[in-house]
Amino acid sequence: MSRNVPFAEVKETIKKALINAGLSEEQAEICAEIHAESSADGVESHGLNRVPRFVEYVQKGWVDPGAKPELIRQRGGVEIYDGHLGIGITNALFAEERAVALAREHGIGMCALRNTTHWMRGGTYAWKMAEAGFVGISWINTESCMPLWGSDEKSVGNNPFCMAVPRDEGPIVLDMAMSQYAYGKLGVYRLAGKQLPFPGGYDRDGNLTSDPGAIEDSMRILPMGYWKGSGMAIVLDLAAAILSDGRSGSDMDAEGRGSCTGCSQIFIAMDPGIAESKEEMEAIVNRRIEAADNAHPIKEGSRVRVPGEGTLARRKRSMAEGVTVDETVWAQVQSLAAGNMETTDIASR
Repeated sequence: MSRNVPFAEVKETIKKALINAGLSEEQAEICAEIHAESSADGVESHGLNRVPRFVEYVQKGWVDPGAKPELIRQRGGVEIYDGHLGIGITNALFAEERAVALAREHGIGMCALRNTTHWMRGGTYAWKMAEAGFVGISWINTESCMPLWGSDEKSVGNNPFCMAVPRDEGPIVLDMAMSQYAYGKLGVYRLAGKQLPFPGGYDRDGNLTSDPGAIEDSMRILPMGYWKGSGMAIVLDLAAAILSDGRSGSDMDAEGRGSCTGCSQIFIAMDPGIAESKEEMEAIVNRRIEAADNAHPIKEGSRVRVPGEGTLARRKRSMAEGVTVDETVWAQVQSLAAGNMETTDIASR
């Protein structure tokens, strides 16, 4: 069951839970804003639903709230930092801001971050680069949680890839996992008692299924594009590890410290002003989006949308009507905010 809760109440409740977990006032404010915004945008899997797991990781010592990114090396428009297992959100915000700063100076900037922790919704950082006026690309590698194509066991990370293009009316933002559905989305559907709109993986008997719980049990999520998603996952894993001089997915497998603990992340910002004026860029983007929006829909009365348009509509609705929360998860976060620090991550299996 779900219900709507005012954005300010969601944010404040998360903030209290994070302060109780050991974060400073400033850290809790920043992280609560990101978690609440993610849920408001319709990505509750990496918003409110992730709070209990984050608290658990802090308690286990897998996330160190006292750690700060440390510059390891720099060359031209590239910087490499060690995240020292600090808070994934604040580490990623730092790296995104450094990529933008480097792009302002060099036209293109890359910040590579190693030994960090889960950044929650990956699209957050692409959104921010685009809102700053830059084309943004970011990705992360993870522990193995998806079968390589041709395998029946988890053997590659479901490595999210994000890309954003700036626009005054709202950025165009792609935020995608390498699977048809991320595990967080499976949890959202399971908690809601719903089947997936399309098959998203296999059950324990090897049958393709739309049952989110059966896929979580088998750990056999379906790579998007079958072998293409599998191949892209490997390339993203290797590129992140090499460019940051950090861990690959198999290194994280060997350490076994939970979701994305010790992962590698890449943030690239590009200044479109190198090629044309802002007015020319806006005209190019708006012409293309108008053509996409006018594409004939499959269902009469519906409309085609480009990445990011649905998010903006959902955000507007959430701010007016309240953020949709799963009642069980909401009760759990309220309990953490009240000082009961025993956690059970019901949003995942």
